Amino acid sequence: MPEQNSNQTILIIGNGQAAAMAVQHLRSQGFAGSIKVVGQESYPAYERPPLSKAMLADPVADVPSICIHSRDFYDTAKIELILGKSVTRIEAEQSVAMLEDGQQISYDYCLFATGGQARQLAAYPYGSPCVHYIRTADDALRLRHSLRPETRLAILGGGFLGMELASTACELGATVDVIEAATALLTRNAPVLFSQWLQERARLTGITLHLGTKVAASQMCPESGTLKLELDNGHQLAVDHLIVAIGMNPNSEIAARSGVTVCPQTRGIEVDSHGRTNISNVFAAGDCATQVDRQTGERVRMESWQNANEQARIAAEAILGITPKAAAFPWFWTDQLSCNIQMLGASVAGLQFVARGEIDPHAANPQFVLLGLKDNVPHYALAVNAAGQLRAIRSLLEKKVAIEPATFSNTDIPIKQFVKKATAAAVV
Repeated sequence: MPEQNSNQTILIIGNGQAAAMAVQHLRSQGFAGSIKVVGQESYPAYERPPLSKAMLADPVADVPSICIHSRDFYDTAKIELILGKSVTRIEAEQSVAMLEDGQQISYDYCLFATGGQARQLAAYPYGSPCVHYIRTADDALRLRHSLRPETRLAILGGGFLGMELASTACELGATVDVIEAATALLTRNAPVLFSQWLQERARLTGITLHLGTKVAASQMCPESGTLKLELDNGHQLAVDHLIVAIGMNPNSEIAARSGVTVCPQTRGIEVDSHGRTNISNVFAAGDCATQVDRQTGERVRMESWQNANEQARIAAEAILGITPKAAAFPWFWTDQLSCNIQMLGASVAGLQFVARGEIDPHAANPQFVLLGLKDNVPHYALAVNAAGQLRAIRSLLEKKVAIEPATFSNTDIPIKQFVKKATAAAVV
């Protein structure tokens, strides 16, 4: 590793997953200088996946239980946390960050790890009675206090977050309606076969799906404290609470007003493969960052736990002058409807899907894998309650090893044996 100046200061703007991983990597790689982290929330960095699951389901779960690092970590690593404050802009030429309270922080390197915020609808302002957005721990705690058995809940958005929330609320005894503008669930992220399975399983769980539907009108009833929703198909719902889960907007405004290039399509901060922006000592990582996809050449902003971790690692190493290893193969997971669902790669157009295992929405413990092929080469995999099988086939996707689809589908052949033979055949 190149020699580091202990007098250097690295400033991290934002205090989420990417920030927490960046400080860990900086210290583990031997950086002895000052690290300052500025975050808007009053909590140290915490895991966000539990916000739609454990934080709602467990009545005693608190923020410390989901923090990424303990307070001792920050003390021992000599990380200066500046919480409950915001950076308004950076002066790139002077390498100075301006805080909203007038404080100035000089830095040698700056990392934007600002994440994103829930996309809002003007008709349902944040903080309105009965209306919920889930992006922060406080959002989850507010919703938890509102969820009771027999609570009537509507969720706008049938994406991963919306379905996780629906699953958790249903487990807690709430009556749940999911309103999704698309005609099927998750078709942008997963194959149609999986979408059909998920829809049927959701209905069997007790979740009512309104697909291909939007809210046409809504009215708050002060006397009852309920919200009346009229859908564009004429259906009417009376609910106690409404969750809006229609996606996330990256927090890139600070970067934009500071002269850092922001992608007009994704609204993410544009970075190269090492996380560097158009300003040589300014980097970005996580949900706020946009990179050019090596396969398609398109600008992509990826929202995932793994991506935040990998981009933080790469940016930290690049800041220290270390040539980073390439990012790991894309991986995503979600827990919903009593199932663990994991994905490798991206479900793109033109893939032919083969299945291993029975795709049965009625099964108490379903287990199957879907493999997306192009010319018999796997590009994408989805596993339901089959994490071990997904790990076994990962190398086939990473190395683009052609397979025999019928052999993959044959569950009489152990998955590791299948992978071994496919790999050996590719070498020959």
